[in-house]
Amino acid sequence: MKTNRQNIKIVGRVTYGNGLGKGFGFPTANIVPQHALPSVEDGVWAGVVEIGGKEYQSVINIGYSPSVVAQGARRIEAHIIGFEGDLYGRDITLRLLYHLRPERKFPSREELIEQIALDREHAIELLSAEE
Repeated sequence: MKTNRQNIKIVGRVTYGNGLGKGFGFPTANIVPQHALPSVEDGVWAGVVEIGGKEYQSVINIGYSPSVVAQGARRIEAHIIGFEGDLYGRDITLRLLYHLRPERKFPSREELIEQIALDREHAIELLSAEE
């Protein structure tokens, strides 16, 4: 499924989260934006994250993480494909390119992990077609 390409830029600082993404096998960087978010649809996005002048394909979630947090604040998390290292306290730039799906609550941890894997594959497919 091809979605309309967008180019929404968010600059923010990486902060500590609750470490659940790593436990699922998909570590994420939790980002606190420097400025108010532009009008951005919640859900899962395929995009790129720029770190130190290099771009990495990413799966980015914007929303309330209903499968893992009972009642939480809106958050931004990015699973940065192919990046290994410590980003805590660093400013990074995200570019949201394709809205993959709305955020939703999954009935089990296993189903959430399966969907994250599918989202990652879909993001890689869309973003690799651009290279």
